[in-house]
Amino acid sequence: MQGPLGTAQTEQWSWILQTVWGWVWGGLSWIVDWQALVFRSVLFGDSFWQVVGKFLLLFFPAMVLVAGVWGTMVSLYTIPFRSGRGRFLAALLMSWWDAVRMAWFYWFGLARFLLVFVGWIWGLLRLGVGLFWRTLKNLVTSPFAMLDSSSREPGVPWIAFVLLLFWSVIEATIFTFTLRPTMSEMLSDLTGYQVNPLALVVLLWFFLFMIIGGSFACIQVLNEAIQTRAVGQIVSMVLIELAVALFEVLFLYRELIDAITPWLAQQGFQLGIVWTLLLALLGWVGVRGMTWFLFGRFGTPALLAILGRKAMEGLGAVRAAATADVEFWRGPINALKAEHEWFKKEAQHLMELLTLPVLQLVASGFNFLVVVIMGKPHFNLPFRSLDQVLHSTPIFQTGKTSTVEGGAS
Repeated sequence: MQGPLGTAQTEQWSWILQTVWGWVWGGLSWIVDWQALVFRSVLFGDSFWQVVGKFLLLFFPAMVLVAGVWGTMVSLYTIPFRSGRGRFLAALLMSWWDAVRMAWFYWFGLARFLLVFVGWIWGLLRLGVGLFWRTLKNLVTSPFAMLDSSSREPGVPWIAFVLLLFWSVIEATIFTFTLRPTMSEMLSDLTGYQVNPLALVVLLWFFLFMIIGGSFACIQVLNEAIQTRAVGQIVSMVLIELAVALFEVLFLYRELIDAITPWLAQQGFQLGIVWTLLLALLGWVGVRGMTWFLFGRFGTPALLAILGRKAMEGLGAVRAAATADVEFWRGPINALKAEHEWFKKEAQHLMELLTLPVLQLVASGFNFLVVVIMGKPHFNLPFRSLDQVLHSTPIFQTGKTSTVEGGAS
């Protein structure tokens, strides 16, 4: 008797469970097809940008909508078995209210983030343009500021010093191209090989640059010897200056005169060796005299002082106290260090603008599931800041249900 009775009870319970499951699933199965239609509408489009736009605007709200429908339909089947039905239905309705609000806040947050992001880009562009303008302005005004400073304060005559170096470069370049054919032919005859033209030009240019600078140095030392009336030094420097003049006339200025000899021959004037050397000597004296009295007498002492690591002070004047120069990069770097906390705050603010709308939507969908289980939502929305999300505690941390307070004020 027990065997047939137990079999009948098992079949009866199986029929009851199948009936209940069919009744429950009959009310829930339509959600599967419906959510597939929703996500198909959200995730597919005619173009790439349409898909991106749909995803940004509709994907997260669609997830909350699907979670809300699932939570609501499951909750309807649990109403007969709950004690506080009024509070439960109120919690369910408030969850839908929060979902609608969070969807609106999500779209508003996207617009706000886009506006702030455009403002940041505009600020960075303004900063870049400002730095470029300051750089261009400094490049234009720095030479004038240097001229004004060098004319007002005694010390190193930078203008004469730069002109001396510039003239030495020009003269070395001119004589390099004048002597290059002769030096190339001479070295080829001595070595038997064709000399590299580029290496010859570079070495010859540096050699001539040193010789021309040394010529100005010899004139300066002779000038100092005359001022101090040192007879022995005057005699020795005169002999040295004659040797320097002879060297430059024979090897440099003579080549320059030979270069213009064909033009003189066309004019019917034939130059001999004496006239060639005489014109070369006159050219050396004229060039050295003009450059010496223009900038050589001021720039050569500065060059010798720099090479000898000697300080130059103005004569008959007191050096003004050096004012602190405003360095171009020190100001922005100090400002960046001073605004470190501001940058951290703005970065956190930008992160909140980007993440809070999404997190609020996720929390509203999570509340539907919590309402089904606990009978009340876990999060009180909207969130005030990202710290509130980071410091939210799990529901069962203390063994009691707890609600994370939000920002509805």
